[in-house]
Amino acid sequence: MAAKKGVRIIITLECTECRSNLDKRSPGVSRYTTMKNRRNTTARLELKKFCTHCNKHTTHKEIK
Repeated sequence: MAAKKGVRIIITLECTECRSNLDKRSPGVSRYTTMKNRRNTTARLELKKFCTHCNKHTTHKEIK
């Protein structure tokens, strides 16, 4: 029996500054997980979250 895919999916948000900046406070990339409704929000999600590696609020974008 096949599993039915739901409307809400789990996505990963990754810091955009940690990916591009090599001169940062500590090594690593800040990542958050959240859920989104696939029918209402078809585009990639972009939120401002706190990055523990940059030690400030930065833009986090949805990754695959």
